[in-house]
Order: sequence, then structure tokens, then C-alpha cells
Amino acid sequence: MPPPRKIVPKRTRRLRRALACAVSITAVMLTTAGTGHADPYAPPVAVPDMAPSTLDVRYAAERRAIEEALTTAQNIGDTDRAKALGAFLRPGRRFLYFDPRGNGRAVEVIGDLTRARRIAVLVPGADTTLTTFDTRGGKPWSTPGGGAHALYAQAAAASPRPELAIVAWLGYAAPETFSNDVLTDERAAEGGVRLRRFLKGVAAVNPSARVGLLCHSYGSVLCGRAALDGPGTTAWRQVTDIALYGSPGTAAPTAAKLSGTARIWAGRGTTDWMEDVPHVRVFGLGLGPDPVSPAFGARVFDAGTGGHSDYFRPGSTSLRNLTAIALGRPAAVAPGRPSH
Repeated sequence: MPPPRKIVPKRTRRLRRALACAVSITAVMLTTAGTGHADPYAPPVAVPDMAPSTLDVRYAAERRAIEEALTTAQNIGDTDRAKALGAFLRPGRRFLYFDPRGNGRAVEVIGDLTRARRIAVLVPGADTTLTTFDTRGGKPWSTPGGGAHALYAQAAAASPRPELAIVAWLGYAAPETFSNDVLTDERAAEGGVRLRRFLKGVAAVNPSARVGLLCHSYGSVLCGRAALDGPGTTAWRQVTDIALYGSPGTAAPTAAKLSGTARIWAGRGTTDWMEDVPHVRVFGLGLGPDPVSPAFGARVFDAGTGGHSDYFRPGSTSLRNLTAIALGRPAAVAPGRPSH
């Protein structure tokens, strides 16, 4: 059985929710002024559509694009970006998509997409950039790249041949935490179109694989929008599991609206501050019900005692359960307690 839920006094909970509301209101009031400067980085290179015969071509083309972006970063003194891009070029790393402009976008593949029985797509949340793709705050597991490698290692430990490929999918312009973008699903709607397009490519590469979407924080909003707009397509029918963790909501009223034939999972660590975010949706503002609430109707899994950035921490309960979801083993997922 999962550990008993920590009891928080009602007065403390009201204060925390009031503070969360204040932060949300402040975020709406913040704006980002443009610098007016041209972006020094080159636009994405032209690559062929995804197919088994084009993967190596895409990997090679994107590697050259990363090398070019690294040279630009070094020339303009963008040291943080240069450090991140240097890590992208380590032997064995492969990227299907790369765009260095702005905060950047990148799609990394771990494992063999063409032969995998299962494919897990990690969709990150707010504040994810090229600079934070691999590590943030000394926690590599809190990022899409670091989390994907932790998940792959856990799957390999659980099974000598997990037949699992993992995609760290920063395929959209992730919003900043303190911005009005995180309070609506507009960025998620744009990203959802890109995610569905990517899943179409996955289906072309490996039509027999089954797909699990692992969606963190604002990434769960994106997955929600993709699910609301995506069912009915051949590519979407490959999606058997959607896991929402550290989620502020999905813009959907219930899990049933997202499911189609997919299992909808939800989890939140007991020290994740996302618990205190108001789960409302009024006139397009807010992201809807709490995914771990009984009313939402998801399969709640035990996410352990970690915080908002700890779901892929090696050795954690959340990582074990997310690995079981990624591998398509629902019976191995430990249940958690819904939030009330």
C-alpha cells in the first residue's frame, strides 16, 4: 500500500493556495519585452520525412546543425548554450530535430525506434530550453534529456532487453513559469499540433510499436490538447498510455475526454508545489481540474515523496512506476491516493 498522505492543516492549505493565486495573478501581469535584435542562430536544416530509411540521414544532418550552432555560441560568447550543445555532441547521442533559435527546440532519441516494441515520449514543461535540456539546478533527472536517460537505465535494469526506445521531445516553445502563457492552453494547442505530427512520423517508422506519453507539468497540458484533438488518426491509435505528473491540469474536464482507448495515469509527489495551484478554468483562463482528483477519473499512481522536479530521480518510486507505464505493464504500477 502507498504511504499515508501527509495531513496539512486547513489554515495552512488556505494560505498556500492564496499565495499560489497571488503568484498566478502576478504571472498574468508580467510581459516580456523583445530586444529587437536578430537571432544569431541559423534556422533548422531541411530534413526528409521520418521513415526507417531516413533516420540516419536526419541524425547526421541534425548533428551538423548542432556543430554549427555550437560554433555560433562560442563566437558570440553564449557560454551556457555552448556548454549544452557540446554535451549534445557526445558520442552516441542522436537528434531527430534541432532548432537553436530563441530558447530552442530539440528531439533526442535513445534506443532503436525501428525495432522497439514500446516507445516512450517525454514531454517537458515550463522553463525547458536547450540550455536546460540535460540538467537544471544540479538535477539532471529534472530535464527531458536527463530524465530520458534515467528512464532508459531503469528499464534496462528491469529487463535485460526492454525493447524500449525513448524520445526526449522538446518540440515546442515551452513557456516560462512566471508568464501569462502558463495560465492558458494556447502554447499547448500549438505544441499539440507538433506532437501529433511527430507521432505520425513515429507511426511511419514503426507502425507496430505502442506509444506511451509521459507528460510533466505544462507538458501535461500539451498532451491533453493533443489527446483532445488527436483521436481517430492511425498514429494516435498507437498511444496506449498517457501519464500526467506534476500537472496543473489538462484543459479537459475528465480523463474520459482524453482517453479514447488509452489508459490515463496521474501522479503527484507529496512535496510537489503543484498541489497548491488553483485548478480552475474560467473564460479560457486556467487549466481545469486536478488530474489526481477523484472527479477527474485518471488511474492515480504512487509518485512518492519527491518534489516537482524529482519524478525521474534514480531509485525513486515515481521513476519505477513511470518505467512500468512506459513499458506497458499496468499491473506493475503501484497505485497512489487521489487528492481531495
